[in-house]
Amino acid sequence: MLQPPPAEPGMREEEVDTPALLLDLDAFEHNLDAMAARLAPTGAKLRAHAKTHKSAVIARLQMARGAIGQCVQKVAEAEALAWGGIPDILVSNEVVGARKLARLAALARIARVAVCADDAAHVAACEAAAEAAGIRLPVLVEIDVGAGRCGVEPGPPAVALAERIAASRHLVFGGLQAYHGSAQHRRSPEERRSAIAAASDMARRTVEQLRQRGLDCPIVGGAGTGTFALEAASGVYTEIQAGSYAFMDADYARNEEPPPFRQSLFVLATVMSRAVPGVVVVDAGHKAVAVDSGLPLVWQRPGLRYASASDEHGKILVEDGAAPALGERLRLVPGHCDPTVDRYDWYVGVRGGRVECLWPVSARGGMA
Repeated sequence: MLQPPPAEPGMREEEVDTPALLLDLDAFEHNLDAMAARLAPTGAKLRAHAKTHKSAVIARLQMARGAIGQCVQKVAEAEALAWGGIPDILVSNEVVGARKLARLAALARIARVAVCADDAAHVAACEAAAEAAGIRLPVLVEIDVGAGRCGVEPGPPAVALAERIAASRHLVFGGLQAYHGSAQHRRSPEERRSAIAAASDMARRTVEQLRQRGLDCPIVGGAGTGTFALEAASGVYTEIQAGSYAFMDADYARNEEPPPFRQSLFVLATVMSRAVPGVVVVDAGHKAVAVDSGLPLVWQRPGLRYASASDEHGKILVEDGAAPALGERLRLVPGHCDPTVDRYDWYVGVRGGRVECLWPVSARGGMA
């Protein structure tokens, strides 16, 4: 069921119904501009990852600031963006199942869509879907550059799969997907630098072997908020797939030497109980904020510590200073922004303490 909007434009922040997904528009716009400025001298292009924001509105704002397209992880996300007018979408993931591939191929009527493969069976299924739809579908070969999750081995195995794609009358070899996800949250700059140097070397060698076989590699895509500067400077990566940079979260804040982005996304919560001395309870628990990457932080209130969550309650310890008043609003910084966004139907955009806009989370719950 679609949630009713928790606010109206012009409303004061403290009047917003909670829990609510709050977007500080000044910080958000700073982040979009900061990423554009960082990438401009490198030659690498931003294909921002929509699995973070799940919003055609935000996708359009990113593209207005220079992004060439969007990444998604699911066909349902691709549908929401394409129906929202986004013209260039990569499913940076493998898609399995004839129905899902048929849905993806159908989007080619209104957008440029592409998908990844790491197995000959994926290629055959993509070929069948493209033939049935009467299109040529771009397919990227995903290589494992250290994450140990998806991806064929770099080098000859990846080249063989690319040749299989290029030989098809219904497919187009789109390039390489070379994302090192776990490197994003390695805490020291040295750890991240080492991981991405190895990933870049694997991608570089594979590109060279493709060229030796007569195959151009138009895209080498990957990178994230924690490492994008390294991939962009490598001379190998052509597309940067960062997503969380637009919002940030508590987990990225734990990285040493974080990139120049501001916290813009919050869960707005209300103090609903002060019955226990030294404790306040807010109306934001597991159903309001993701805790897979740690508990949320209480924004700009160093004397308050979010200590535990249950379904509908968040327990905050008052470690210093006065306890917040009953009914007081607190901004919480999610531990992980992506799954937190997926709990909401609306962004409440605020500027200067007032609600400026409401944007739908149009791909919320897009799991298929």
